Amino acid sequence: MILQLDMKELVDRAKAAFVGLAVGDALGATVEFLTASEIAAKYGVFKEMIGGGWLRLKPGQVTDDTQMALCIAQAVRKAQGWSPEAIAHEFAAWLKSRPVDCGDTCRKGIRAFMLHGTLETPYNKWDGGNGAAMRMLPAALLSLPDAELMKKYVLEQAHITHNQHLSDAACICLGSLTHLILQGFSKSRLRREVDGLTARFPSFTFEPYRGLAGAYVADTMQTVFHYFFKGKSFEECLVGTVNQGGDADTTGAICGMLAGGYYGMEAIPGRWLKKMDKKLLAELQEHAEQLVLASPAFRQNQGSWGGSRGF
Repeated sequence: MILQLDMKELVDRAKAAFVGLAVGDALGATVEFLTASEIAAKYGVFKEMIGGGWLRLKPGQVTDDTQMALCIAQAVRKAQGWSPEAIAHEFAAWLKSRPVDCGDTCRKGIRAFMLHGTLETPYNKWDGGNGAAMRMLPAALLSLPDAELMKKYVLEQAHITHNQHLSDAACICLGSLTHLILQGFSKSRLRREVDGLTARFPSFTFEPYRGLAGAYVADTMQTVFHYFFKGKSFEECLVGTVNQGGDADTTGAICGMLAGGYYGMEAIPGRWLKKMDKKLLAELQEHAEQLVLASPAFRQNQGSWGGSRGF
């Protein structure tokens, strides 16, 4: 049962989560694959959106983290509802467009769909990367606040490319955290959710923090959790996360998603937003609103919303 929140607040938090994801992606991409010590030697504390990095990006340019999340949102919009097949088609069109980056496991899963129509890749214990977790936000928004529906959606989008128990656990946990954040719960409540994850899957334990921030989903989530719970603002959470280096666009995207929803749009530094593509920001916010307005949350709170129905 969802809290009786004003729908406008729910929508505003969802918009900030999607924008926060893109901001974290764009900020972190500059220092992807660097170590924390290399970042410190080069930048001191890295906190400006300057582009560059191994992908030679423009300031504010996003990568596969944001683009794949957008694919899911676009698929839902085109299909007028949840459709793994529509999502896979969007992934395929995206891959054909020669994106700036695509992880190996994502590429393998998308190609399997393109060749064989496969919507669920076989379980593989070695496919424990973060490529499914980084893009799960639209699934969480569309399912709000239904936990079972969220699990169904996040795992169906995940299994197109990633079918592995730690990847699944991370996706579900992030979905639960997103639902709680959009409903206005405190960090202490969010921490209890994460404690439940680490109790079931000790690989995600982040105290003491080991400083690992690679693409292995357990390392990614440890870094996100450490800096999200340690930080006192959107900027503090995100700067701490990306300065750890490693797979910094993805740790940045996931932390930005959580911190964006938690702290709100007004907490995202204006100097970062100014570097982002304005059309992209508008598109992200429109998708976030439409997904929430198509969710069970809207049906539970129609009386408090003055806007239009989703889709």
